[in-house]
Amino acid sequence: MTVVESIVAAEPNRPQEGSVRAWLASSRVLTWRQLLVYVRDVVTVLPSLIVPAVSMVLMKVVLGDAVGNATGQNSLYGTVPLMIIVGAMSGSMVSAVRLNKERTTGVLARLFVLPINRASDLTSRVAAELVRIFVVTIILLGVGYAMGFRFEQGVGAAILLLIVPIVFGGAFAVFVLALAVNSPTGAPLVQYLGLLMSVLMFFNSGFSPIDGYPDWLQPIVANQPMTPAIEVMRSFAVGGPIAANLVKVALWTVFFIGVSVYPALRGYRRAATSR
Repeated sequence: MTVVESIVAAEPNRPQEGSVRAWLASSRVLTWRQLLVYVRDVVTVLPSLIVPAVSMVLMKVVLGDAVGNATGQNSLYGTVPLMIIVGAMSGSMVSAVRLNKERTTGVLARLFVLPINRASDLTSRVAAELVRIFVVTIILLGVGYAMGFRFEQGVGAAILLLIVPIVFGGAFAVFVLALAVNSPTGAPLVQYLGLLMSVLMFFNSGFSPIDGYPDWLQPIVANQPMTPAIEVMRSFAVGGPIAANLVKVALWTVFFIGVSVYPALRGYRRAATSR
């Protein structure tokens, strides 16, 4: 009797690797692993939590009065959502770097041959991202509250505000992971994504009102991924139209997931078996 047969005989109720039960059980364990790896990497965890908060304070100090005078509204209602979305999206790059590092060191290959559900490692990485985004959002909302940010639409709207970056950021995390597993080892993925993030960060409605941009640029600013999420969060906090921007957030979320799930699964299998 082989070792695997002995394990199966000793565990008659052990779920099949491809079952939903095995997927959930494996994902739970591996999510905990991802979170432990994340919090133990002090060099990574501190900047991912502190930099967005410091950037938010600096933006308020440097640009707050100018934006407030132009819009007649406290600029925090744009700055806080902006930095939450930036924190949600930029942190995914750290997860991508860790995945590529584990590919080169053989961790992915070892996980792939274990008797666990094959999709659970990718699922756990996304789940860990959702936890990270939740924590970053709570921290930034706390800092924003200390600076004057308020939930003027009640508890229900505040909860919906919290959900927006988690859902949107989770979808973007799937997109980034798909890019990571399908990129050659050593590819400048972080540099390219960092450049994209820098462009998006300075061309959205949280940084400046849409009508403050040139006419030809306004449609791009209004419909790029960050702006609808920022506007929905602003509306949940202080009031305003929700439906149109919520639809845009949903479309971007579906787009990120739709173009990423199959390439992520296929690329992960190739990355794990390439050694």
